[in-house]
Amino acid sequence: MKSLIETLTQIPGPPGYENKIRAVVRAEIESHADEIRVDALGNLIARKGSKAGNGKRIMLSAHMDEIGVIATHIDENGFVRFTNVGGVFPRYAPSGRVRFLDGTIGVIGTEKITNSYKVPPLDKMFIDVGANGRTNCPIKVGDVAVFERPLTEMGGRLVSKAMDDRISVAILIEALKKLKKTPHEIYFVFSVQEEVGVRGATTAAFGVDPELGLAIDVTRTGDTPKSITMEVALGAGPAIKVKDSGMITDPRVVDWMVRIAAKAKIPYQLEVLERGGTDARAIQLTRSGVPAGCLSIPCRYVHSPSEMVDYNDVQNALKLLLALLNDTGVFQMS
Repeated sequence: MKSLIETLTQIPGPPGYENKIRAVVRAEIESHADEIRVDALGNLIARKGSKAGNGKRIMLSAHMDEIGVIATHIDENGFVRFTNVGGVFPRYAPSGRVRFLDGTIGVIGTEKITNSYKVPPLDKMFIDVGANGRTNCPIKVGDVAVFERPLTEMGGRLVSKAMDDRISVAILIEALKKLKKTPHEIYFVFSVQEEVGVRGATTAAFGVDPELGLAIDVTRTGDTPKSITMEVALGAGPAIKVKDSGMITDPRVVDWMVRIAAKAKIPYQLEVLERGGTDARAIQLTRSGVPAGCLSIPCRYVHSPSEMVDYNDVQNALKLLLALLNDTGVFQMS
C-alpha cells in the first residue's frame, strides 16, 4: 500500500485539474468495480455490489484534489504573483517549492519583511521560476501549481504533500479491491474540488442519492507541543467524527461505527474538529437529507507541504471501513 500512497501523493491535482490523478485511480480500480463513470464535474464514481436483505445504498467519498496556487500576474522581471486555490496557509509558503502543471518548478519568495516575527500575506509573496523577464517567463496568468515535496518515511510515519486527501483515496482503492461480498450497493466516489467548497461531492451525492454516506478524510491532531486542544493523536487509531464546522454526524452513524470498531477490536478515537469540514457535509445535505458520517485519518501539519500520518492508523482505517461495509446489521432508520 505504501507504493500506492507514494504514487498518489506525487501526482499534481489542484481543484479543477484532477484529470491526472483521476486517470491513475481509474486504472487501479476498473477491473474491480461493477460499473465506473465520470460525471460532468469530474468525479470518478465506481459502483460495487447490489442491495440484499437489509442492505443500503452507501456513498463513500474521498477527494482527489489538493491545495494549490494560481498565477494572477507576471511582472516585468518575470516574477509570478499568485493567490490560493484552497486553504493555503501563508506561514507554510515562504521558501517552499511549487510545481506548475506543465512541470515548471518555482520557489516562493516574499517582499521585504520589516517584522520578522509576522508572516506576510500571500499578496506580499511571489514565485520565482528562474525567468529574467516577462517575455521569457514560462508561466501565464491562470496557470496553477501545487507544492513540490516527495514522500518520506519516518519510522512508522509517512510524510508528504497531498496526504490530504490522497491517503483516503488510497484507502478507498484498497477497500474496493479487497471487498469481495457485501449486502450493500456501494458507490466509491473519488471527488473533485473539495478544497474549494465540497463541490464535487455535492453533485455526486445528488446523482447517487445514497441512503447512507461516509466521507474518508484527514483530521487535525492535538498531540504536538502546545498544540490545539483536541483528543486526536497519531498512532491511536482512525477517528470517528462526531462534529466539525460543517456538519454534525448522525448519532446513529457514530454508534454504528463505534460498535463495529469495538466488535472488530480496531482502535479508534472520537473526533470533534472545531475548524474544517469534509465531503460528509455535502452528502448529508443532498436532496431530502442523508444520514452521514466521516472516517478520519489523524494527520499532523494539515494543509502544509509536509503532512504526516501514521501507517498503523491508515491500516486500521482500512480494516474499519471493510468491517463497516461487511456489516449486515447496519442501523435501521427509525
